[in-house]
Amino acid sequence: MKKSHLIALITVAVAIAVIITMANDASTYVTFKEARNLLAENNSQKVHVVGALVKATDGTIEEFSYDPEKDPNYFTFLLKDTLGNKEKVVYYGAKPQDFEKSEKIVVIGSMEKDFFRADKILMKCPSKYTAKEGDI
Repeated sequence: MKKSHLIALITVAVAIAVIITMANDASTYVTFKEARNLLAENNSQKVHVVGALVKATDGTIEEFSYDPEKDPNYFTFLLKDTLGNKEKVVYYGAKPQDFEKSEKIVVIGSMEKDFFRADKILMKCPSKYTAKEGDI
């Protein structure tokens, strides 16, 4: 077997392994209700839930809890998904910077019995996407 054939064969094998690995890690966008149904099926699949922070009439975030002096790696908040379902989200990590200013939030994780356990939090802050005066 030629050296070039061997290199091509190894390259194809590595590419197939990468594709299989990435396919196993893929997750889908769901609502909290769909995430709860996955829990009922004993499916530990990671999912994405898109939502917004639940805010009171005075603008404060409802059920928001983060005390870095007590436990810097425990952060909870209430999130409302695209269908209006509210769920407590628990994140075992530090609160992201400018979290309160976020317009939309994507939590990646899985549903537990009483809450959604987030492994990652992605945010869209409106100030980052609005045109500044003189930019147009």
